[in-house]
Amino acid sequence: MPKILIIDDDPGFRKLLETILIGEGYGIESGGSVADARRLGQELQFDMVLSDLKLPDGDGLQVLEWFSENAPQTPVVMLTAFGTVETAVRAMKLGAVDYLGKPLRSPDELRILVERTLRNRSVARERDILREQVTGSFSCDSMIAEDRRMKNLLDMARKVAPTNATVLLTGESGTGKEVLARCIHGNSPRSGQVFVAVNCAALAPTLIESELFGHEKGAFTGAESQHEGRFERADGGTLFLDEIGELDGHLQSKLLRALQEKTFERVGGKRQITVDVRVIAATNRDLEKMVGEGSFREDLFYRLNTFPLEIPPLRERPADVAALARHFLRRAAKEFGKGSVELTAEAVAKLRGYGWPGNVRELENLMERVAILCDDRIGAGDLPFTSKESSSEPVTWKGIERKAIEDALQRNQGNRTRTAKELGISLRKLQYRLKDYGYAE
Repeated sequence: MPKILIIDDDPGFRKLLETILIGEGYGIESGGSVADARRLGQELQFDMVLSDLKLPDGDGLQVLEWFSENAPQTPVVMLTAFGTVETAVRAMKLGAVDYLGKPLRSPDELRILVERTLRNRSVARERDILREQVTGSFSCDSMIAEDRRMKNLLDMARKVAPTNATVLLTGESGTGKEVLARCIHGNSPRSGQVFVAVNCAALAPTLIESELFGHEKGAFTGAESQHEGRFERADGGTLFLDEIGELDGHLQSKLLRALQEKTFERVGGKRQITVDVRVIAATNRDLEKMVGEGSFREDLFYRLNTFPLEIPPLRERPADVAALARHFLRRAAKEFGKGSVELTAEAVAKLRGYGWPGNVRELENLMERVAILCDDRIGAGDLPFTSKESSSEPVTWKGIERKAIEDALQRNQGNRTRTAKELGISLRKLQYRLKDYGYAE
């Protein structure tokens, strides 16, 4: 039975929605404030959220931001009174899936919207599972590497791939850790089996144990059916744990046992579940430093660090920039129905001279933008940045990163959730960086 959260400070309208949806067989929880939404979101898992835009302690955009960060797979629909449709449309641009006008024109309007939203969520989840299965096989030979360090790295990946050794991938955000993980899987005896990826930083701490290991029916409030975790889904294949440094102490202990003994229990369960899973972990944090600080288990670190591979940032491998840019440009041109789009020599030189704080992900996004805006030829003037070589001041990674974050914050009017999304990093990492730069919480 799908569970829906309703947030509206009008008791009468909230009761109306509850009555209609309970009559359709949905499980309902409700509240009247942003605080209620956050509290219930921490305690329970929801399949959908209906939130009013006007709330006594804030607005629906804050509800949307909370769920976008802590339960990104949960669709949020905004409830909007006459005259606030423009705000609802803005909410959709920020991630809301739809909006519903107040008052209701008919109960069917609500029924149809909820049914459509839940159906789309189900399709999206099935598509994600299928994508894990279809794209699980990825050959290292298809990876673009002109830089000597990257070629050596791929050689090492090919050598470890046929084994069952746990691999730890390190490197800055956007360097391509998941791509390399898929390369290792695709060159292993498990290539015909599933590749399951999970971003540990994208899940709320209260939900991640259930997501990794599953839960039994009745394990906690809202657990109305048995849930299979990612370890079980990856049985026979490869489990990619991204942002592994974000796990708390309890989960680190449970993960260590699962790695050592290949067994675990679901949340609320006593039955031992045995799986055959090859784990590849990744992080952009310094785990050795975290071990020294006491925030990461030393025994887990050594268990994960069986075969470490460090991916260098794009600024340290300029030989790869032109080849990657042309690859992304050809792919984007094809996707957008364009003809042949070429980079001039001046454009290539400018690309090579840039610091790439967002690494390969930033280069890919840039090539998609210029493929849309340009016709058949891309010159240096079409690239919206200044080459680091044109500056007389020394360029450091920290300075480049800080400027990229500050510029993105300004573009997003200080909204940290939207800034993190634009930069392709977790909100937790953005807040960590801002604290490091001296910004107040």
